Amino acid sequence: MKKTTGTDRSITRNWRPATQAVRGGTWRSEHGETSEALFLSSGFTYDDAQTVADRFAGEAQGMTYSRLQNPTVAMLEERIALMEGAEACRAQASGMAAMTAALLCQLSAGDHVVGARAAFGSCRWLLDSLLPRFGIETTTVDSSDDDAWEAAIRPNTKVFFFETPANPTLDVVDLAHVCGVAKAHGVTTLVDNAFATSALQKPMDYGADVVAYSATKLMDGQGRVLAGAVCGSQKWIDEVLLPFQRNTGPNLSPFNAWVVLKGLETLDLRARRQSESAVGLGKFIEDRVPKMLHPGLPSHPRHNLALSQMVATGPIFAFDVGTRARAFEILDALQLVDISNNIGDARSLMCHPASTTHASMSPEARAEMGVTEGLLRINVGLEDLEDLKEDLDRALAAAGL
Repeated sequence: MKKTTGTDRSITRNWRPATQAVRGGTWRSEHGETSEALFLSSGFTYDDAQTVADRFAGEAQGMTYSRLQNPTVAMLEERIALMEGAEACRAQASGMAAMTAALLCQLSAGDHVVGARAAFGSCRWLLDSLLPRFGIETTTVDSSDDDAWEAAIRPNTKVFFFETPANPTLDVVDLAHVCGVAKAHGVTTLVDNAFATSALQKPMDYGADVVAYSATKLMDGQGRVLAGAVCGSQKWIDEVLLPFQRNTGPNLSPFNAWVVLKGLETLDLRARRQSESAVGLGKFIEDRVPKMLHPGLPSHPRHNLALSQMVATGPIFAFDVGTRARAFEILDALQLVDISNNIGDARSLMCHPASTTHASMSPEARAEMGVTEGLLRINVGLEDLEDLKEDLDRALAAAGL
C-alpha cells in the first residue's frame, strides 16, 4: 500500500474539516485508485517467517489479521481520528459495540461510573443492567445540573459517561464544565457524540478524554450499514481499548468501513443542511405542540450553551404532544416522513421513543429521563423544507393540533 499525503499528520492537521473528511487517511495501492480500495480479506500472507514474527511482536508495521487491522478499516480509523482531533481511533461493529467496549475496557469490579440520566435506551441498559452484573456501581444524574456531576463522585469513580445532545430528550451537557470536573478528580470522560459528529461538535476541544460514535447515524448518513468508532489518545487506545477489542472481537467489516468512508465525504454538507432544515421545521411547528425539545430554538433551556459549543445543533429534535394516542395519530398521518427508529439518515424519519428505542425500559425509568408517552423524535433529512412543513402540517392537523 502506498500512503498518500492523507496520512501525513504534518500536512493533514492543517487541512480544514471538509478537506479532512474527503482525503484524510487515504492510502493507495500500486494501481493509484482515486476511491479507497475495499480489502475483503480476513488474513494476510508474509514473505518470510521473521516478518510475521516481527509483526505479531509489534516490532514491524503491517497487517496480521482483520480482527486486529485491515487496510480499509485502518483508512476509516485514520480519517475519523483526524476529523475528531484525536491521536487514534478504533472502529467497531456498531454504535453499541463502541459504547460497550469503551466502558468495559477500562472498568473492573468495584469501580463506579457516573452517567447522564437522559440517554439512548441501550446506553441506559449498560448503566442500569450490564455494568452492575460485573460488580461495577453506577449513578445517574441530571446532566443539565452542573453541580450534580461533582456531587456524585465517589473515591472509586472512574468514568463520566454521557451524550450531548441526548437521545431523545436533547439534553445538552456543558462539556467544558463537566470535563473540567472530571480532570480535577482523575475521572475519564466518555462522550457519545453521535447526534453531532465532529462536523458540528468536538468534545475533545473541551477536555473530553474519549469520544465514541454510532457511525451508523450521520457518518454513514444514508441508512446503509452498522458501524461504530472510539477515539482517544494513542496511549489509551493502544493500552486500554486495544487489548479488550483484540480479544473480544467487536470489529467492523471492511465493506461497512468502506461505506462509512464514502459517507464521511459528504458529512459536513449534510450535517449543516440538515441542521438548518431542523431549525426551520422546529420553528414551523413549535407553536402548535405542547412542548418542544430543540437545542436550536431559543425555547430550549440550554440554547445558548448549545450554540457556544456546536457549529450547528444537528438534524434531530423532539416534541411532546401529550398522549401516546395522539403521537400515533401523527405518525399514521405522515405521507413523506417515514416511521423509523433510525437517525442521521438523509431521509426524514420519525418515531415514538417510548414504544421503540426506549421500550425495554420500565415506565418509571422512562418518566425519570423525560421519555413521555406523548414524545416524538424526528430526524430531519435532505428533502425540501417546504415539503416537510406540508407533511407535518397535515399530520398535526389530523391529530387536532
